[in-house]
Formats: sequence, C-alpha cells, structure tokens
Amino acid sequence: MMSFWLVLQQLALLILIITTDALNNNNESDHAALLAMKSKILDPFGGGALSSWNESSHFCNWEGVVCGKRHKRVTIIHLSSLGLSGTLSPHVGNLTFLRRLLLNNNTFHGEIPNEIGGLYRLKALVLRRNSFQGRIPSSLSRCSNLMNISIGFNNLVGTIPEEFSSLSMLKEISVHYNNLTGGIPKSLGNITSLEEFSAAYNHFAGTIPNNLGQLKNLVFLGLAGNQISGMIPSSLYNLSNLNFLSLSFNHLHGSLPPYFGNMFPHLKILQLHYNNFTGQLPNSIGNLTKAKTLAFSGNEFSGKLTVDFRKLVNLRRLYLDSNNLGSGDFDEMHFLESLTNCNSLEVLNIHGNQFRGVLPDFVGNLSSNLYCFGFSSNQLQGRIPPTIGNLVNLSLLGLSYNRFTGPIPSTIGKLQKLQRFVLQGNQLSGTIPVSIGNLSLIIGLYFSNNNLEGTIPSSIGNCKRLIALNLEQNNLSGTIPKELFQVSSLSIFLDLSDNNLSGPLPSEIGELKSLVALDISNNNLSGEIPGSVSSCTSLESLFLQGNMLQGSIPNSMEFMRGLQFLDLSSNNLSGQIPTFLEKLSLINLNLSFNDFNGELPLHGTFANSSSVSVYGNDKLCGGIPSLQLPRCPVKKLNRNFFFSSKRIYAIVGASILGILILISSLVFYLRKRKRESTTLKLLPKESFVQISYGELLNATDEFSSSNLIGAGGFGFVYRGVLDQIGDVAIKVLNLVNPGATRSFIAECKALKSIRHRNLVKIVTCCSSIDFQGNEFKALVYEFMMNGNLEKWLHPSQNTSRSEFNLLQRLRVAIDVAFALDYLHNQCEPTVIHCDLKPSNILLDQQMVSHVGDFGLARLYHPEMGISHHSSSMGVIGTVGYAAPEYGIGSEMSIKGDVYSYGVLLLEMLTGKRPTDLMFVNGLNIHNFVGQALAKNAVELVLDQAILKSDIVISQRDNCLIALVKIGLACSEELPQNRMCMTDVVRELQHINKAMFK
Repeated sequence: MMSFWLVLQQLALLILIITTDALNNNNESDHAALLAMKSKILDPFGGGALSSWNESSHFCNWEGVVCGKRHKRVTIIHLSSLGLSGTLSPHVGNLTFLRRLLLNNNTFHGEIPNEIGGLYRLKALVLRRNSFQGRIPSSLSRCSNLMNISIGFNNLVGTIPEEFSSLSMLKEISVHYNNLTGGIPKSLGNITSLEEFSAAYNHFAGTIPNNLGQLKNLVFLGLAGNQISGMIPSSLYNLSNLNFLSLSFNHLHGSLPPYFGNMFPHLKILQLHYNNFTGQLPNSIGNLTKAKTLAFSGNEFSGKLTVDFRKLVNLRRLYLDSNNLGSGDFDEMHFLESLTNCNSLEVLNIHGNQFRGVLPDFVGNLSSNLYCFGFSSNQLQGRIPPTIGNLVNLSLLGLSYNRFTGPIPSTIGKLQKLQRFVLQGNQLSGTIPVSIGNLSLIIGLYFSNNNLEGTIPSSIGNCKRLIALNLEQNNLSGTIPKELFQVSSLSIFLDLSDNNLSGPLPSEIGELKSLVALDISNNNLSGEIPGSVSSCTSLESLFLQGNMLQGSIPNSMEFMRGLQFLDLSSNNLSGQIPTFLEKLSLINLNLSFNDFNGELPLHGTFANSSSVSVYGNDKLCGGIPSLQLPRCPVKKLNRNFFFSSKRIYAIVGASILGILILISSLVFYLRKRKRESTTLKLLPKESFVQISYGELLNATDEFSSSNLIGAGGFGFVYRGVLDQIGDVAIKVLNLVNPGATRSFIAECKALKSIRHRNLVKIVTCCSSIDFQGNEFKALVYEFMMNGNLEKWLHPSQNTSRSEFNLLQRLRVAIDVAFALDYLHNQCEPTVIHCDLKPSNILLDQQMVSHVGDFGLARLYHPEMGISHHSSSMGVIGTVGYAAPEYGIGSEMSIKGDVYSYGVLLLEMLTGKRPTDLMFVNGLNIHNFVGQALAKNAVELVLDQAILKSDIVISQRDNCLIALVKIGLACSEELPQNRMCMTDVVRELQHINKAMFK
C-alpha cells in the first residue's frame, strides 16, 4: 500500500516538473511575441511608454503588461492613450493566455492581423480611435470567449463578418465611425447575449433586420449616419430593455405607432432626427418616463402636438425642429404647459414648424435650467411675454421669422447668461430697451427686419463680448452712439443699414480693429468720412452708400490693405478719386452718384469695368474705354516758357546734371553688386529687412531641435525670436536637394511684390555664407500662432485642440478664396500657387487664414506664358490636390489652383483627406460627395463636428449644401468646367451674409 502512494507521489512530481518546463518554454514564447510587437510600434516620445520593454526586467513587469499570478503568462496588454503608432504585429496571436487587448486612443494603422483569431481566451478586444484599415478579420469568430469587440473610430472597410453569430458570449459590438458597407447582418439576431450594438456613421444600406428583435438583452442600439431605408420593423418594439436608440441620419420612413412610447420603459436617449418619418407624434411619447433626450428634428411630422410631457421629469433635451408640426388651433401652444413640469429641461427647440397662436405667459415657468429656447421660423404672433425674463440661464433665445408684435420686453436684461438673441424678421415695434446693456456675455444680437424705432441705446457699449450686431431695416433714428464703436470685440459684422440714423460717423469707428464687415448704408449720415476708419485694419467690406456724406475720400484709407468691397455711392463726396485705390485688393468698388472730378485711375480694380462703378459723376474723365467716360482735356503748356533763354539754360543744365547723376548711380550700383556676391541677387535689397546668419542662429538657439516646428522636401522650419521683429518662422533650405535653390528663388520672387491680408508675409530672403563657409539660404516669415489647417482638420490623438466649427471653416474658405482671387486676377504677373493644401494654409492668433509656401509657384505673363524657371521642373504639386490634367503633362494654370481649392473645401466639409484609403477603384473625394448630394444625403458624408453647431439648423444646412456645390464645381475633372475664383468669392460672400440674417 505504501509503495502505491510513493509511486503516485513520484508521478505527480514528474507531471509538475513537465508542466513547469512547458510553462517556462511558453513564457519564452510570450517574451518573443512582446518583442515582436514592440518592433512594429513607434513611440513618439522615445524613451516613453515602451522604454521598460527591455531585458533588464521580466516582461511581466513591463509597462502595460499584466501576467497571471500562477503561470506568469501574459493576460492583459493595456497601452491605451499613449500616443503610439505603427502596426499590430501578427505575433500577438502567440499570446495564447491573453484575455484583454487594449490599444485604444493611439494612431495604429495597417490591418488587424488574422492571427488574432488564435487567442481563444480573449474576452475584450479594444482598438477604438486608431487608424486601422482593411477588413474586420472573420477569424475573430474563433475567439469563443469574446465579450467585447470595440473597434470604432478607425478606417475599416468591408462588412461585419457573418461568423460573429457564433460568439455566444458576446455583449458588445462597437464598429461606429468606420467605412463599413453592406447591410446589418441578420445573423446578429442569433447573438442573444448582445447588450450593445453600435454601428453608427458607416455606409450600411438596406433595412433594419427583423432578427434584431430577438436581442432581448439589448440596451444600446446605434445605427445613426448610415443609408438605411425602409420602416422601423415591428419586432424592434420588443426590445423593452433599450435605454439608447439612435436611428438618426438615415432614410427611414413611415409613422410611429400609437403605442410607441409604451414599449420602451427604460429608454433614456431616443434619436430619430433627420429621416423621412411622417404622421403625428403619438401621445404615448409622454410615457417615456426615463427619457433624457428626445430628438425628432428634420422629419415630416405634422399635425397638432398633443403629447402630455408632464411625466417626463428627467427630460433635458427636446428637439422638434424642422418638421411640419402645427394645426392652427387656438390652443396650439398648450403643450408648453405640460413642459413646465420638466424641471431638468435644458434645450427646447421647435424651430422651423407651422406653430401658430401666441406665446403664453407660462413660458416663464419652464425649467430654470433651460439654456436653448429655439422658436424661430414659425407663425407665432402677439407680444413676447415679459415672463421670458425668468429663464435666467438662457444662452440662446431664437424667436426670429415669426409674427411677433409689440416691444422687446425690458425684462430681457435679466438674461445675463444670454449669448445669442435672435429676433429678426418679425413686426416688433417700440425702442430697444436700455436693459440690453445688462447682457454682458452676449456675442450676437440680430434684430433686423422689424419696426423698431428710437435711438440705439448707448448702454449697448456694455456688451463687451459682442461680435455681431444686426439692426438693419428698422426705423431707428438719432446719432450712432460712440459707445457702440468702442465695443472692440465686434469682429464678424456690424449692420445698421436701412434705418433713419443721422449725424456724423463718430471718430471712435477706428476702435473696431477686428471688424470684418461694416454696413451703415441707406441712412441720413452727414459730415465727412473720418480718417480714423483706416484703423479698422481687419475690414474687408465697407458699405456707406445712400447717405449724405461729403468731403473727399480720406488719404488714410490707403492703409486698409484688406478691403475687398467698398461702396460709397449715392452720397455727396467730391474731389479727385485717389490713385491709392488702385493698390487695394478691391473686388468691387462703387463710387456712383457723387460729385467726384478729375481723371479716373486706370489700374487695379479700375482696369475691370465689372468691378468698378462710377456712374453719375459728371466731372470725371478718362479711365478704361469700357467705362465710356469723356476724354480728359490735354493740358496746354505756356509756349513763352520754352522760348525764354534763361529757361533754356536751366532745362539744358538740369538735363546734363540728371544724366551725370544717372551714370554715377549706375556705376556705383554695378560696383556694389560685384562686391556683394553673397547677397540675394533676385531681389532689391530694400525689399526686405536685412538679417544675418548669426542673427538667425541666435534667434533659433542655434537651430535647436526644440525650436523645430516642421519639415518638408526642401528644408526645415524653425520658430525663432528676432529682436527687431519678434516671433518668426524660419525656413532653412536643404541645399543638398537639387530643387531647393529653385524653390527658394520661386518663393522669394513670388512673394517679393505681393501683399495681401490672406497671404503669409515674408520678412526677408536670406542668402549668405555660414560660419563654416558653406552656402546658406533661408526664408523668414511672420509666425502663425495657430499652426496650419492640417492640424485643425486632422488633429493627432494627443493634441489638445478646441473644436473646429462650421463658422471657422467658412471663414477659412473665404480667406483662402480671397488669396487665390488676388493671385490669379489682381497680380501682375499672375501667380499660380501650384501646391494648395491644408499644410500650406496657416492660421494666425485671430484664426485668420494665410496661404503660404510658394516654393512651387509659377508666374504667368500674358506675353511670355509661364515662367518655367520659377520652380523645379516636373514637380506638379501634391497627390490628391494636384489637378488631374497635370498628370498627363498639361501646362500649369490658375484652373489647377481652382481644382486644389475645390478638393480642400470638400476636405474641410467631410474631414476626409483626398488620399484616404477609402478612395480606391475610381472613387475620389469629388465623386464621394457628389453621389451624396445626388441622393440628398450630404449630411451623411460631412464631418460630424460641423453639424454640432448653435446655428439655426435651416441656415446651417443651406450653408453646407451651398459649400458642397462650390467644392464640387471647383473640383470638376475638366478645367473649363471649373469656377473662377472671383465667382467663388462672390458666392462665399452671399453664404456668409445669409448665415447671419
């Protein structure tokens, strides 16, 4: 008996030894797999996240690696949010004890390796927010223990594998924000353990499968932003555990059944907006007692709103905008009373419906948490109830385009958190209340197209954050208070046109240094245009027509270099038209119906009869023939002057002296040129500030890597500080590259004479010898605080940057269009940029855009054609942005720049680079957006960040559609079909103005 137990013990010991040896061997395989993974990972911080992955410690002690306590095998890899890039090695499939692979919030790319299917113990695969490409590997279906597949926010293509239906333990499938296609697999209905299915913002088509109704445990269903059509299947109403249901931005239709709200007792978020739903909103919506967000916007719901909301005590956001709701009944707005019981309500938006009747006094009893009150574009009438002043947390109050009458209630001054107040397009009367000055946080006031009267209250000067003010088309009178012009924050526009304002323009107008557009036309202003207007250095549009202004055009306006539109027509201005107007970047100049005299200038905007108007100035002469002005009289000289002997001697003596001076100057110049062989020959020395190599060395801390802010094919860009200038960007040419010198010459030559608000300003071109006797070339530019457009459109994972909204993108589009229009149509010779792309568009501290990098620029002379020597031959721009005709050897042209601009605009709208991996097999960004436009589904291809806007939705959508059309028209394949930049600028100006009406 004893011998039996002894044998058994020895056998157990032998098994333990064999097992231990096997585990030790497998430990080695884990070690090798981790090192193979490390070899494919790029760590931008050098000795950062993966610095511990070395032989000095056991791999179980490496950062992000967790091992089992008993067998010392890798069970978890947790490398989230470390700024890592590179690819995922197939050797990850050798980590057979791995249970969790967490690589989210990095920039990994490449395909998800098929070998990952060998991890049969894997429970969680979390790869979201990377740049993985290719298809979802069907081999994942072999990971029978998988509970969580989270691969959203990548660039994955193809379909959801049908094989996933075998994963009986799966609880979460998150594939949102990819480029997946096909339909929603019916087989998913077999995964009865599934609790979350998130597939939003892909390209899924077809209908919602009935089988999804079998997922009784489902609590999250997100299918927004696809191309799903049909009706909501009745089986979906069996998902009683849902707390999140999002079907927005699809093509669903039909009506909601009367029992809809009774089927989802746990629902917190319901998003059905932007589909094609019809019919009346069912009363049972009032039974969604857990609801926090209800979004029905952008459908075709109609009829009377009879939902009783009083039981929805958790409701925070109610979106009913952009439908056809309304019946015209006397108690039309009675539903608002039930909303007074929703004490958590923050957003109430019924904009763009057919609601009639009056706004009842009990709106003042709505939630004190309400910050968005959107009632614009309905048919509401009567007065604005003073009780609205009780909603003290409002930041947006939209009541525009209704039929409101009576005064603006003075209680509006109690809304001290208000940021946008929109009242235009009503029939309001009375005066603007003095209490408007209490709105210290207000950024936008829109009171146009009403019957307001009286004076503009001086208290408006207290609105120190105001960026846009629109009071046009009212009956306002009196003088413009100087306090208004002291609101230095005004930047987007100030519109006081079509009123009865009188008196002079206050000299304080010069304090509006950030203002882009000023319109005070069609009033009764008198006096002269103050010279201080030249201090409005950001002004692009100035409209003063239809007043009684007198005197001459101030000479100080010569310094308003950014001015694009100037209208001084129908005034009493006199004197000669100053020649400095030729030098301004004017797109349109209207001087009609004044009393100007003398000879009309010939150059600049005066050379284009479609850009200038001078009708009704009977004393003008000259100008280009198409303006049909009389010839200027020839000045007769006094014959006696020439026949005076003294004068003859004087003339001859002066002529001889002039010739001698000219000869001596020429000799001096030639000698000086010979001596200064290392200076830049292509530019006159006085064109730029003179800066030595030593100064640049000191400015950049000896070209320290800590000052390096960029690198390109022809050199490196450093940030530096020069004593006499301040912050600058210094592009040091890499002269080893044979094209660098040609690029240097091209850029200096292109930028030496052009000056425009939306072009990068070059400080100097430096060509000299460094301290070792080597040739040195550099370009010094003004420094742009906000970097380039590329970083705003495609920020890296570890970049902290505020959201890039629609208004900012529109501003960029306008700025770049102005720059190109100037280069193409207002420069002599014409400048063709040849390399327009986001990385070459820089943003200053005020987010004004500046086009830069003219290293590939070509100059076009009508007589000589394109100056091929101005850049390296064969370089045609950047793939994706270069015009298709360049690829077949066509000559560079301004139409090529237009193509690049179109692609750039589409990139700003979609958030997708033209080189995105989805653009294969003939699909490009132009076709991609064009197909969406043809299907009335533009919103599905847009960058979602620009849809998150406080702008009235109808205005936003109209703006986006118009921008998409411009982008498509500019990026047409055939050059002759593309827009010209002058037309682009004009269309963008219309869009910009419409956005703020």
